[in-house]
Amino acid sequence: MTVTLADVAARARVSPATVSRVLNGNYPVAASTRERVLRAVDDLDYVLNGPASSLAAASSDLVGILVNDIADPFFGIMAGAVQSEIGGLGSVGRGGGEKLAVVCNTGGAAERELTYLTLLQRQRAAAVVLTGGALEDPQHTAAMAAKLGKLSRAGTRVVLCGRPPISGDPGAGDHPDPAVLAFDNRGGARRLTDHLLALGHRRIGYVAGPPGRTTTRDRLEGHREAMAAAGVAGDQQRLTVHSTYGRSSGFDAARELLRRDPELTAVVAANDTVALGVCAALRDQGLRIPEDVSVAGFDDLPFAVDAVPALTTVRLPLFEAGARAGRLAMGKEAPPPGGIATVEAELMVRGSTARPRE
Repeated sequence: MTVTLADVAARARVSPATVSRVLNGNYPVAASTRERVLRAVDDLDYVLNGPASSLAAASSDLVGILVNDIADPFFGIMAGAVQSEIGGLGSVGRGGGEKLAVVCNTGGAAERELTYLTLLQRQRAAAVVLTGGALEDPQHTAAMAAKLGKLSRAGTRVVLCGRPPISGDPGAGDHPDPAVLAFDNRGGARRLTDHLLALGHRRIGYVAGPPGRTTTRDRLEGHREAMAAAGVAGDQQRLTVHSTYGRSSGFDAARELLRRDPELTAVVAANDTVALGVCAALRDQGLRIPEDVSVAGFDDLPFAVDAVPALTTVRLPLFEAGARAGRLAMGKEAPPPGGIATVEAELMVRGSTARPRE
C-alpha cells in the first residue's frame, strides 16, 4: 500500500501542509515539529515508497554536497573539487553523463543535516558527499546512520570526506557502507605541537574549535598528547579556550589566553582563519610574531602562505580529497580497502613560529 503525505501527517500529529513545509524546507518550522515529521517519514518509509519515488527505481541526476559553511574556504575548496569530478563517463545512474551538484549549507546544525538528507532521498539523489567533522551526539549519530543506510539501500552512493565513519545503522549489512576519507586531524595536531616543543616552547595556549564536534576533539587530543609526552600538560585546561572557526573568535580567544597567562610564548589555533584573529589580537597588544609569540594554524588554506609572517600550519590536501570524494561518488574510482582511507596531514613550517624569547 502506498504511503501518502496524509499518512505521514497523521503519524506526526501535524497537518499535511506542515509535512510539506518540512520536506521542502521553504517555511520555518519548530525544531520539535520538524523532528516529529522526519521521524514519521523514516518510520513509514514515505520517501522510498511515496508516489514520486515509485515512478522509477533508478537514481536521478542530482548529487548533494553537504557543508557546514560554504563561505569557509575549508568547505568551499572541497565542494568545488567534488563538483569538478561530477559528470562524464562512469557516472552513477541511468546512462551516466552530467550530474547536477547541489551544495547544502547546514550551518553545522543537526536538524539541517537530516532535513537535507531527507530532501535528497526524496529526489533519489545519485550520490551524497558529506564534508567536514561530525556532531558528537549519540542520538544524532544514530539518526544519521539510519538515514544514510536508507539512502544506500535506495541506490545512492554515500561518501564521507573529512569526517569519521558513522556506525549504528540497524539495517547494516544489506547495503554498501559509505566510503570514508578521514583526515588525520589528531596526528597533524600532534606534529604541530611537537614542532613548537622542539623549538623550546612550554607555555603554549590553544584556541580550540566549538565543543561537541569530531574535528575539535581530534585536534585538541593531538595537541594534548604532544604536551603530555613532553611532560608539560599540567596547565592545559586553563590554557585552552573554545571558539567558533572565525577570525573574530580567534581575536577574542587570544585576548582571553593572554589574560590567563601574559607570559605565553606560543598559541596554536583551531584553523588558519582563527590564527589570523590570534595574530591580530597579539599585534593589538603590542606583541611581535614570532619574536614575542609564535602562532600556528591548521588546514593550510590559500591565504596562509601570504600572511605576514607566513603561517606555520598543518596542510590537509582539501582539493585532492574533495576530488577523490567526487570520483568515489560517481563510481569512477573503487572504494578504498575496508571502505576507509586516511588522508595524511603535512606540517608546513613557515615564518610565524620561532624559538621562544629568552
